[in-house]
Amino acid sequence: MAGVFPSSSVHGGYASPAFLLRLVLDIVSAGTARANAVFKKDCTNLVGMISVITHLLEETKGFLSSGHDRPSSSVSWLVDLEEALQSAQRLLSVASAHHSDNYSDEAAKRVAYQFQCVTCKLETALGKIPCDQFHISEEVQEQVAMVRGQLRRAAERYRSLNLPKCSDAESRLLEKECAGTIHGTSAKVDGISENSGTLQHAADKVTKILERVTSSSSNSTSLTSSDVCLSNELDPKRQENMVSKGFEETKKPDALVIPDDFICPISLELMRDPVVVATGQTYERSYIQRWIDCGNATCPITRQNLEDTTLTPNYVLRSLINQWCAEHNIEQPSKIANGRLKKSDGSFHDISCDKEAIKALVCKLSRPSIVERKAAVAEIRSLSKSSMDNRILIADAGAIPVLVNLLKTADVSLQEHAVTSILNLSIFDNNKSLIMLTGALPSIVQVLEAGSVEARENAAATLFSLSLVDENKLIIGSLGAIPALVDLLQHGRTRGKKDAAIALFSLCLYQVNKGRAVKAGIIAVLLEMLSETRNVMVDEALTIFSVLASNHEAKSAMVKAKIIPVLVDFLRTGSPKTKENAAATLLPLCMKDAKNLACIIRLGADLPLSELTKRGTERAKRKATSLLEYIRI
Repeated sequence: MAGVFPSSSVHGGYASPAFLLRLVLDIVSAGTARANAVFKKDCTNLVGMISVITHLLEETKGFLSSGHDRPSSSVSWLVDLEEALQSAQRLLSVASAHHSDNYSDEAAKRVAYQFQCVTCKLETALGKIPCDQFHISEEVQEQVAMVRGQLRRAAERYRSLNLPKCSDAESRLLEKECAGTIHGTSAKVDGISENSGTLQHAADKVTKILERVTSSSSNSTSLTSSDVCLSNELDPKRQENMVSKGFEETKKPDALVIPDDFICPISLELMRDPVVVATGQTYERSYIQRWIDCGNATCPITRQNLEDTTLTPNYVLRSLINQWCAEHNIEQPSKIANGRLKKSDGSFHDISCDKEAIKALVCKLSRPSIVERKAAVAEIRSLSKSSMDNRILIADAGAIPVLVNLLKTADVSLQEHAVTSILNLSIFDNNKSLIMLTGALPSIVQVLEAGSVEARENAAATLFSLSLVDENKLIIGSLGAIPALVDLLQHGRTRGKKDAAIALFSLCLYQVNKGRAVKAGIIAVLLEMLSETRNVMVDEALTIFSVLASNHEAKSAMVKAKIIPVLVDFLRTGSPKTKENAAATLLPLCMKDAKNLACIIRLGADLPLSELTKRGTERAKRKATSLLEYIRI
């Protein structure tokens, strides 16, 4: 088949990353210009996801060509990835072979099943990558994780259609038949009976389905996902799988279709926190923020440059989405009915508190009298600390938006009670979403910057609690919280330092936030903590260092600040936890840097590292073993 690599290139007993890179580039360069109309969106989405793999292969190619010997077991994933990519390339050729009126219903289902198989294969292959062994940068790891999520969701959509399975032999026959059409030859293949669902030159059921969708959509007042599938002007990422929607509609005529305006063009999921970018397009906040933080300066849909990266909340759309969810019984965070809360496992939790009393208390938060407001918020602070049921009911009574408004008050005690109440409420996971949706973060950051000592400490703890949801990490970092946290880490009380440290650790698990922390001066602050005579924050400082060390900017700053001798000294004299974090920090500093590696050899790090492989914690043993491998090369 034209454009398909005939066989793999082998590198040391396994597929070569350079070969796979050429394969990916071949797939991407071919694009989807010839893709059949029925599968145009499927092809476009698949090519887009595959294109991200280029960054992964560039890094592994550089590592494997640098002379590092690895057992075949650690690179076997390359073979699986090669097979998945070649399957994808064959499938894209199949989907480009015919015009929309050339597919029988059975043949179209067989092609759709192949999309299901290929997405599963790609997701499985990417899941086998030993990122630690190849020292894949966290930026690339984040991109691969995002693609895996997209592949998983795509596979689930196909799987939900209960498509008929076809054997490898049937798949090859389908490919051969398509290849014959591509070259203008007859599509006749020996061994296929009239009833086996071969490709036909007749109007098929899928086309009829699409025609029905087209005619019915003209009578509809709301824009649906099916409508979008028929529009060539919208970005392909916004378009749902056309044939999948057709099959789904035949199986479930009453199935709920999410209005397209409610779907994020990046995640293809229902938006909860829609925001508008400078071009006027709307996205789910966490996904567009990730797009921007990865260095993209254009709007994903229009491809226009984003002169301003400000994300403006789309309150009108959010209200419409909430209304639509309520009308269709789609669960909202912390939704209570008849005194019962439905849990994620489908069971119910009976709320035992006095709901009416809490509602009355929340109403007092908006009273004109500051005395009444203070009394009410102090009581809410106490109640939200005492039980989970109280946290659920207080949020359900609408307290969160009012508490957020109280963060802006100039009254110190009112502000302290408000931020502490929000901290207590955030312990219940569903409330985290509600807090984010109220736009609380700018006010929390403002309290962190300029509030009282207690308010600043509790603001830092609140940010940590909210950052436990991964998508919130990038939002918190983008809103300027990191410099304020670094300042609290340097100048706060012991409690405040610990609150800031744990929040910074959580936020710096996200790669872009590491650069923000370095710019905020975190390296000097952490080094100062390591040199303090009381050593009360050594483990916290080293834990943050171990996360930062994989960032190039942080690594340069750490080496320039002469941290390596300090770390080697901790290998000898620290506690088990301290030794573990020292080894975890040294590994990324030295693994691709001959100069740093020579430095730890000169400082005699091999002896304490050898000792650590025998008597350290499990994590310390792994890190020390890896470091010794580099020393002995």
